[in-house]
Amino acid sequence: METLPPMGEYVSMSEAQDNTIALVSLEKIQKEWNDLTLRVAQAETKQAALEHENKGLRTLLERVIEQRQKSHSELVTLLTTLVSKLPLNDVGVIIARLVAHNQHVAEVSASLVKGKLDDNLLQPAILKTLDKTKRDLAEAAKTEVEKLLKLDTAFEPDMLQALLANPENFFSPAVARANRGFVKGQLPRERIIKDFGAEALFFFKDVTTDVKFNPRPKPEEIMLAFKPEFAELLQQNPGAAADRRTELEALHQKIRQSRENTEPARTQKTAFLRLSFFLELLHYYDHQSTESPDVVFAQRLPPLIEQLAITGERDTLDEKLLEAVEALLALIIITDHRKAVVNNIGKAGGLARTLRYTLAFRVEKLSDMDSLTQECIKHLIPQGNAPAPAALATVLRLFNPHMQQACIRAITATDRLRKEDAAKLGKAVAQELGLKEMLDRLNEQSSLSPERERQLAWDQIKDLIGSRATPNDIVAALRKRLHFRYDADEIKQSWLILTEADAMVFVRVFCLLPYLPDGQTDPVARAILESFVTRLTHEKYAVTYAKVIAALKNLFKVKADSPALLNFITLVKWVDAAAAEKISADIGMVKP
Repeated sequence: METLPPMGEYVSMSEAQDNTIALVSLEKIQKEWNDLTLRVAQAETKQAALEHENKGLRTLLERVIEQRQKSHSELVTLLTTLVSKLPLNDVGVIIARLVAHNQHVAEVSASLVKGKLDDNLLQPAILKTLDKTKRDLAEAAKTEVEKLLKLDTAFEPDMLQALLANPENFFSPAVARANRGFVKGQLPRERIIKDFGAEALFFFKDVTTDVKFNPRPKPEEIMLAFKPEFAELLQQNPGAAADRRTELEALHQKIRQSRENTEPARTQKTAFLRLSFFLELLHYYDHQSTESPDVVFAQRLPPLIEQLAITGERDTLDEKLLEAVEALLALIIITDHRKAVVNNIGKAGGLARTLRYTLAFRVEKLSDMDSLTQECIKHLIPQGNAPAPAALATVLRLFNPHMQQACIRAITATDRLRKEDAAKLGKAVAQELGLKEMLDRLNEQSSLSPERERQLAWDQIKDLIGSRATPNDIVAALRKRLHFRYDADEIKQSWLILTEADAMVFVRVFCLLPYLPDGQTDPVARAILESFVTRLTHEKYAVTYAKVIAALKNLFKVKADSPALLNFITLVKWVDAAAAEKISADIGMVKP
């Protein structure tokens, strides 16, 4: 056996092996010392220059950030001024967005100056909301999948389990066919062959193959449905699917129960519809660059909302279901997309259309002159057939208080009933809703003298113009008043009110007055416009004429083919060719 060396000798050997660094001679150190000191001096000089440059860059950055804050604040002020000229219904939301954006810019700028900027702070609020929404949608979809698994539906468990790992499988052809089969009570042919064998096809009928329209479908596209006499056939053929008869009977029972009008079937359907909503919306947010919003929000989601909010056994809307639907709509980030979903509900009419107005009026605050309010009342009140006040109150009770009052005012002014019947119905609905102040106001209006009633009507039109309502709303109010009472005094009053407003309001109202909402021409429009043109070109109203010409000149300078300008000249020519030539000449338009 080899003997180890003594400890002292072992240490000395280790030191000899580790001491591999060669010693530097004194002559070499003295030779390279000058070069080393020169490099150190150069490094110190460069460091001082970089520190000076960094201070200058920081000063410049602070100035840029300060200038950016000032210019952005001025831009927000300008935009706020412009936005304030929009209709009052839109001003609050837009100004709130501007203020929030301005605050976010100020926070980012302050963080930049302090050097404490987080990566998340630079991310826009809309992207933060998008990320949170996608996480919420994925979690909600997972919950609905687990619920479907517990409900023991006709879906294949493996297919549902795959959705937990990859929600995009929902849009695969196999899952799409399974979804369609769940809704219609059908099953894919390949599933029957895989689970029960080809001999089990005897118990099903092919609902896909059609001699005329689809004579040779692809095998994977064929859908089957249980034959109505399935129970008798199963007893008469004990040898068919002998080892899987229990599973086949259970599958038939699941499909039959899912088609019944029972609470378990409704629970299954609701879970499936909610899952479809979550995954459709999540798929859109993951593929916004390729998916069309019109397809998603105008075609796919509205039918899901209808089926979730309307049950087959009810002829009225349930507020609990409405709240559940509103929670789903709240997951849609962009307001215009939410409105697109609501506006495309109820195309077929009936209770679904009532749902559309209910969802809109639970959030929005419109005037009683708004076209949507009038459409709602026309839907709720059939022509010449007044519904019961209690039935109307049941629907209006779901609206927000502001829209309840607006709809009651629209009821009292509707043309579906005689004036007396409309006023009586409006009071009855107000009493059903417990709106005492509204009822007192209606009773006060019914006892007004004709002169007072006329003054209130024109004051309301003045308020519309003063609140910068849309020209369509102003025209609708004018037309309603002039149709209600058409005489020289009313036309003169409408002229005086329009001349007190901005010149462009007069131009736009003039252009819209002849056209009814259905596209036809208002029968009294020509006489009204002729009266307006005669007054406009009269020397008595020279000041008004000068204002209108100045506004038209500005239109002509900005855009010579402006629709408002061309329509105005065309309508003036329609009632008075000489006046049209005079106005065109004063504007500076080249005569064709």
